[in-house]
Amino acid sequence: MEKKESRKAQDIKNLTFENKKLKASTNSNKKDEKSLPWWVELLFVQIGLPDKWLIKVLKSKKKFTDLLKNQKNLIVIFLFVLTGLTYFYPVVKYSKNRLDCENSAKKYIKENKNLINVNTKQLKMLSTNFCNGGDEIYEIKNLEN
Repeated sequence: MEKKESRKAQDIKNLTFENKKLKASTNSNKKDEKSLPWWVELLFVQIGLPDKWLIKVLKSKKKFTDLLKNQKNLIVIFLFVLTGLTYFYPVVKYSKNRLDCENSAKKYIKENKNLINVNTKQLKMLSTNFCNGGDEIYEIKNLEN
């Protein structure tokens, strides 16, 4: 009987030892899974930024991920519109600068050249030529002299 009881006691001791071993291994796995992200390690552990900032950053990160999950369609549409505006902005800026140049060239031609028989189409042609680097305006001056 004593042998059976001692075997049972040894089995119980072995089981408790194995349970402790399993618990220790699962705890070590949990520790590995919960390691800090590199940016938290760098900014808040190594550099020493205040913990209040970490709390705010983590809250805003959570809000941002929730927003991404809930508003995917809206964000995609917004990015599409933003990309379209970014793509067409240089074209719009070029056109605006071109129109401003033509308007100032028209004013210059009217004020300085004193052309009497020039209609609006010819004036537009001369101003466009001037904005493209042409020197037809200077030839008009030579013809008058």
